[in-house]
Amino acid sequence: MKTADVQNLYSKFVLPTYTQAPLCLVKGKGSRVWDIENREYLDFFPGWAVSGLGHCPPAVVNAIKEQSRKILHVPNNYFNLKQAQLARTLVEASFDGRAFFCSSGAEATEAAVKFARKFGSVSGRYEIISMKNSFHGRTLAAITATGQDKVKHGFAPLPGGFVYAEFNNLDSVKSLINDKTVAVFLEPVQGEGGVHVATQEFMRGLRKLCDEKNLLLILDEVQTGMGRTGKMFGFQHYGIEPDLMTLAKSLGGGVPIGALVAHRKLPEVFTPGTHAATYGGNPLVTAAALAVFDVIKSKGLLRNAQEMGDYLAASLEKLKGEFSFIKEIRGLALMRGIELSVSGVAIVDKARQNGLLINCTQDKVLRIMPAINVTKKLISQAMAILRDVLAEVP
Repeated sequence: MKTADVQNLYSKFVLPTYTQAPLCLVKGKGSRVWDIENREYLDFFPGWAVSGLGHCPPAVVNAIKEQSRKILHVPNNYFNLKQAQLARTLVEASFDGRAFFCSSGAEATEAAVKFARKFGSVSGRYEIISMKNSFHGRTLAAITATGQDKVKHGFAPLPGGFVYAEFNNLDSVKSLINDKTVAVFLEPVQGEGGVHVATQEFMRGLRKLCDEKNLLLILDEVQTGMGRTGKMFGFQHYGIEPDLMTLAKSLGGGVPIGALVAHRKLPEVFTPGTHAATYGGNPLVTAAALAVFDVIKSKGLLRNAQEMGDYLAASLEKLKGEFSFIKEIRGLALMRGIELSVSGVAIVDKARQNGLLINCTQDKVLRIMPAINVTKKLISQAMAILRDVLAEVP
């Protein structure tokens, strides 16, 4: 079977909800993938940051194999050893709290929104301030929380109770606070919004503001979590703790798992019957996530993400000096954006044709987010391909 055959099956039987490149991947190992015609690619945007340890990391694969021989699923009206162990591991790596498990980042957003609404219900508060250019998922509440109009077209009426502040502008947030406000919701680094990093002043100012106004500070760490920024979680760059944190993507190393972590200082908002997720935190995905944590710690991958992030940033700055249409390089560690003065869509297509998989967001921002165990050799190979592609830009 060829890619064209698979495309034909999609056209007949799959709803067309994605813009897809003519590429059918069938195998992956580390930072390399192979398509159905056995062509090889360097994957520097693995699974939209889902494959944070690269493709098929051995420890995660082994954990899945071992768990699959025992039991795949346990309903959440029984206790589940792996879920309990993962909750402990997650809390010990982040802040003193408790976890709720689900299957995706959008579900984690839904959980956070419901938690905030329930938290504010006793005082009649429900409004959440999120950021312009943010992205929080594809469910109705998640697209409403998202500060980008393009994801909302055709889905009205949307849930009420969301307003939007300017990212990195504390005065903008302050101006939106009223007697209905219950929370502030943001990403430490806006990924889909163009790889914009929250400043120290903004993040610390938000923490102080939320403390003063009894607001929840909710951080979306779906992309920034699990070592992507050189810390286990993005908030750890700022010397603060959130009240709620959402996770997904790299948490499972390739299997679908999301989480909401709620600070222990908060009141008992979620009680039996208030929220649920049928597949949330089942033994298979929690076993995989435990293996992800173990690999990050045992292999020193936070340090690797920092060092390789510096190397990647320096390599990208060299390209910026060579090509005048590169306006800015920004990001943290292995979460990098290249803002262009021209469209990046054709560049992504050409890079794929030359064996490099990257992403473009906001039309003019190339995103590069390799696995956190990437090496200098692989980065150099990727940069060589990217340079050749950029050299062909008119």
